[in-house]
Amino acid sequence: MAAENIFLFIPNIIGYARIVLAIISFYYMATEWSVAVVCYVISGLLDALDGHAARYFNQSTKFGAILDQLTDRCGTTCLLVTLSYFYPKYMFFFQLSIAIDISCHWIYLHSSLLQGKTSHKFIDLGENPIMSVYYTSRPVLFFMCFGNEAFFAALYAMHFAEGPIIAGMGLFRLICYLAAPVMAVKTAISLVHGYVACCNIATIDVKEREALKQK
Repeated sequence: MAAENIFLFIPNIIGYARIVLAIISFYYMATEWSVAVVCYVISGLLDALDGHAARYFNQSTKFGAILDQLTDRCGTTCLLVTLSYFYPKYMFFFQLSIAIDISCHWIYLHSSLLQGKTSHKFIDLGENPIMSVYYTSRPVLFFMCFGNEAFFAALYAMHFAEGPIIAGMGLFRLICYLAAPVMAVKTAISLVHGYVACCNIATIDVKEREALKQK
């Protein structure tokens, strides 16, 4: 029986499409903001689709989980780099957001893989109550991720235009105001990611050291 080609799994193909859309978005971010926003948003929405595809076709893989994480982190980071250029006054905030986003998600994913988990989104309910709700409720997970990206995407678009006027306010500015609390909570959850990961890795270290002492 021939070995499965993990690289051609449907969710991973969707992941490749996300990368292409992200690169197109990066290329146009400084000039064609409408193209950049459309590509960035579609790439983000496909993030939910590849998860459904992985479950439906039973094609969840460690490679897919890492590909998904890297695409998310690189996409958000590049957008925040652009925002630092457009809003230099708030550069420290964007730098801090990048540092928290990358470090906390990386260490949480790494700790999950060390525990033998297929995806960083599969956790034991007893690990942490906040993370349990965040990852076991798909609507909550989608809302938080979408709201976080909506804040930064709207802030980016607002550099070029206010958008259609709704209730006396530009649409992009309105989205920023509504999504800002979601972004703040998402950042706090990322910090929880880091805390839980540190605890998990420390537990693995303790068990490995105990095993070595018993030899």
